Amino acid sequence: MLKTISVRGAREHNLKDLNIDMPRDRLIVITGLSGSGKSSLAFDTIYAEGQRRYVESLSAYARQFLEMMAKPDVDSIEGLSPAISIEQKTTSKNPRSTVGTVTEIYDYMRLLWARVGIPYSPATGKPIESQTVSQIVDRIMEMGTETKLYLLAPIVRGRKGEYRKEFKELQAKGFQRVKVDGTLYEIEDIPPLNKKLKHDIEVVVDRLVIREDITGRLADSVETALKLADGLCIAENAQSGQQTIFSEKFACPVSGFTIAEIEPRLFSFNSPHGACPDCDGLGVKQILDPALVVPDITKSIAQGAVEPWSKNFAPFYMQAMEAVAKHYNFKTTTPWEKLRQEHKDAILYGSGDEVIPITYHSKSESTWKSNKPFEGVIPSLERRLMETDSPSVREDLARYQTGSPCESCKNQRLKPEALAVKIDGKHIGEAADMSIEEAYAWFQSLCHPDQAKRMEGSSQSAGKKDPSTTLGMTSKGKLTKQQFEIGERILREINERLTFLMNVGLDYLTLARASASLSGGESQRIRLASQIGSGLTGVLYVLDEPSIGLHQRDNNRLLETLKRLRDLGNTVLVVEHDEDAIRSADHLIDMGPGAGVHGGEIVAEGTPQEVIKSKESLTAQYLSGRKTIPLPAKRRKGKKGQRLTLSGASGNNLQNVTGEIPLGTFTCITGVSGSGKSTFTIDTLYRAVSQKLMKSREAPLPFKEIRGLEFLDKVIDIDQSPIGRTPRSNPATYTGAFTPIREWFAGLPESKARGYGPGRFSFNVKGGRCESCKGDGLIKIEMHFLPDIYVTCETCKGKRYNRETLEVKYKNKTIADILDMTVEDAAAFFKAVPSIRDKMETLKDVGLTYIKVGQPATTLSGGEAQRVKLSKELSKRSTGKTLYILDEPTTGLHFEDVRKLLEVLHKLVDQGNSIIVIEHNLEVIKTADHILDIGPEGGHKGGKIIASGTPEDIAATKESYTGRFLAPILKTAPARKRA
Repeated sequence: MLKTISVRGAREHNLKDLNIDMPRDRLIVITGLSGSGKSSLAFDTIYAEGQRRYVESLSAYARQFLEMMAKPDVDSIEGLSPAISIEQKTTSKNPRSTVGTVTEIYDYMRLLWARVGIPYSPATGKPIESQTVSQIVDRIMEMGTETKLYLLAPIVRGRKGEYRKEFKELQAKGFQRVKVDGTLYEIEDIPPLNKKLKHDIEVVVDRLVIREDITGRLADSVETALKLADGLCIAENAQSGQQTIFSEKFACPVSGFTIAEIEPRLFSFNSPHGACPDCDGLGVKQILDPALVVPDITKSIAQGAVEPWSKNFAPFYMQAMEAVAKHYNFKTTTPWEKLRQEHKDAILYGSGDEVIPITYHSKSESTWKSNKPFEGVIPSLERRLMETDSPSVREDLARYQTGSPCESCKNQRLKPEALAVKIDGKHIGEAADMSIEEAYAWFQSLCHPDQAKRMEGSSQSAGKKDPSTTLGMTSKGKLTKQQFEIGERILREINERLTFLMNVGLDYLTLARASASLSGGESQRIRLASQIGSGLTGVLYVLDEPSIGLHQRDNNRLLETLKRLRDLGNTVLVVEHDEDAIRSADHLIDMGPGAGVHGGEIVAEGTPQEVIKSKESLTAQYLSGRKTIPLPAKRRKGKKGQRLTLSGASGNNLQNVTGEIPLGTFTCITGVSGSGKSTFTIDTLYRAVSQKLMKSREAPLPFKEIRGLEFLDKVIDIDQSPIGRTPRSNPATYTGAFTPIREWFAGLPESKARGYGPGRFSFNVKGGRCESCKGDGLIKIEMHFLPDIYVTCETCKGKRYNRETLEVKYKNKTIADILDMTVEDAAAFFKAVPSIRDKMETLKDVGLTYIKVGQPATTLSGGEAQRVKLSKELSKRSTGKTLYILDEPTTGLHFEDVRKLLEVLHKLVDQGNSIIVIEHNLEVIKTADHILDIGPEGGHKGGKIIASGTPEDIAATKESYTGRFLAPILKTAPARKRA
């Protein structure tokens, strides 16, 4: 086998006919400026070709289920292994996906509870015993004399298949009737079943009427049904259709509580067999929230306080509320916040049984009267939601709904039968609510120390001391010898996976945590842990900045994990900017020398020690200390007497926290992963300020008070979400530069002569765009077993506009040529047009010189999208009273990019604005005016403010992990005068 991965002639995106040989079975780090071509080489060339070759090796039938990747623009790649990509994308937006399900730990837990768990009666709290035939007969006899019953044997429950053989066997045994999917059939009349659908099949063992003299016959029938259905039988009321399940195995004689079967699917909230019927296994129910129905309590009813009923088309609703006000003697002109609670309740929830006389007036001046109870706003909206089939109505009313924990399952997602099965007094929901660290200790405590030693190998081999020694593992196992023998292999799998998650710094997450709530970095590390658990060898792993969102304290554990993946016999290719990761590489590749068209080349490669000696490498200059990000000469104190104070924040893991931020400063929120930074800053502070200043609908997490809002006029959260979901959105449209560009073209003499307005130069509307491709420039051709091909539109040759529109030129350039320019070129081209030039200059200021003016939003990275948003804010006129909030803005940024970004952020603060940044990057933290350090640990061990003050104050705080890593940086960093 080749010892290198040899790439020849790589030209994907901005790569300049690149040739490189990378050693196999090594940890390879690719670094360089943002936009220099790192992802183009790692993901769009090497990974894409590895994945494409693997998929092409499969059968045509298998290929139709897999996403085929287009062949990258490269002459050849040799020595390539099957490739697995682990990117920083949120794992799943599906509300049913959790940390436990993604890592498959929950699947093993379901198996453990099904095989080892003991069912308990919710009524008595005692273990449930099996039911005898006599007990079942007695229960059926209690259903009432003359009750007509079907006695059914459920032989198939929610399984796919045609079951022809089974029906023939039943017919041979003398059974004449069968219920299939709820419908009763004579056995010879059963229609063919779809083998791809799940079916329920119940054999009619007997039809009877309850009388005193049928006990003998009933006992025989029950016994037959139990034998047929593996210990289950169903008594179905022939009139009402109500079914009562009886189990030979599990039933409470006191309450009659029965568990039909204890199988893994009983513990799945994604299956109808286990999901809570009230919330469908989501754990939350969408309810109409009074705070969203009346978002502005300073308004009166007459001013439209009740928003869903304040529309122009709803005069009857207003007349009804006026009648309620008259009946209860209050005025609709009184602000909502000043109304008595009983008057608010009458409007929101109705008058109960009390009749309200209402006179309705239509626009045609006809009137009619109503004398009945007033329904109330919220019951009326609930009724509309129940009755409507219109998606637009549902979408409109969804704005007034909020998620509320399901009262039936108490947010556990499962039906009572599943929560009745326990191990060591805990049901599966309680175990899933533990943090990964706590869960590891608890699963270890189930075993006797001698048994636990048999399972210790996995955690010891992960390069970390066994957590059970520090997590209070009991000296006495909780499982019996028989239970342990059944569950040993399952427990080993669970503990192994939990260990891997702890080793990538995720010990603070709970297994029940929704995947959609994870950051990109957390999602990536979860997938990384899953890959280590798979034990694959000979694979090429391609990772995108796995250190994102990770505190320096946990960096070493992550690097050890990457090395372990390498030591298994894999090649690990990492795109990374973190200094520790760069120095830990076996082979380092520095891309550059610039970004975009100025990049796409290899500036230096070799071991980190060899690269550091390079004079051309910008990375080498920062690693060697020849170039640094300086400390500010003076730290700002903030505007005198102006502070933003959030008191009593208690959302998620925050422990009644009070944080104070001096306005007019650059403030960093720091702390280990999971300590509560985002909960404090985004979910509480930002939402609270946004709700007050921007009338946002998003409710903040619980807090007591917020002070200092009078010093601000707006708040802006500049996050890393895409600037658009379609290729039609681009930096020009988002920043507003496209409007003056179109207006400029419309003002040219040629356009005026032809009568072209600005709309002519839009590719989104008819007129100027190419109608063959509807302004996309590409046409999609479906290839079925091959990847869909996007071919350049033959009519417009990819330019998106029709021939007539492209005949209008400015300095010999068409509107299509402008969109194809880089930001740097466009700024120079429109040097004499301030309205366009200024917007291009702000994009340059945030380091986006290399992106194209019309580059599709879908091709921008999270970091690039965030900087486009920052650019848009920079181009606005500053009021000096804006609060900007950024969550890890250095994601995807090289040392040099970070330096440029800091200049922009400090420039905003110098204009009088305030900036709050959640950050782990010490190069950013050291330049802050003020720091709030949250911790000390992640999860329930965090949620407190450990220290606050200048970076020097934090560095002097012994309890602060951030301070420990910050101290040596502050000693070596040079100071400078801020411009």
